[in-house]
Amino acid sequence: MPISQICRRQVVTVGREVDVVTAARVMRDEHVGYLVVTVDSSGRPIGVLTDRDIVLKVTARGLDPAGVKVGEIMTSDPLVADFGADIGETLQRMREIGVRRVPVVDSQGRLAGVVALDDVIDHLFAQLAAVAGAIRTEQQTERALRS
Repeated sequence: MPISQICRRQVVTVGREVDVVTAARVMRDEHVGYLVVTVDSSGRPIGVLTDRDIVLKVTARGLDPAGVKVGEIMTSDPLVADFGADIGETLQRMREIGVRRVPVVDSQGRLAGVVALDDVIDHLFAQLAAVAGAIRTEQQTERALRS
């Protein structure tokens, strides 16, 4: 199944020139801990910024977040998944690199969504629920036939 089936289309983005205070406020206002950094109106992802990045790279070092730009602390050239990429292959790549979220891009490399491990878990849960439902239905049918 392609990643496009489970990715979230609403992605919160910032530019690399935004200061960390502004980025943190965007995270707070949008209720997210992950921002995709785009280069311009083309929507091509050039980096990602997490709340953890802010804590470890700015706060824990005693830096003034108003004086630090997102581009200075973001993860550059992040792993991205093509819109049509297989979920299993994407999960394998996420595991190899050790990330929980991945920007999803269209055939022109423009941001089309983001997939998180939570989305994959939701998908797997739905699949397992379908399997359990099939087993229950089979058992009910078998009982009805024997009655």
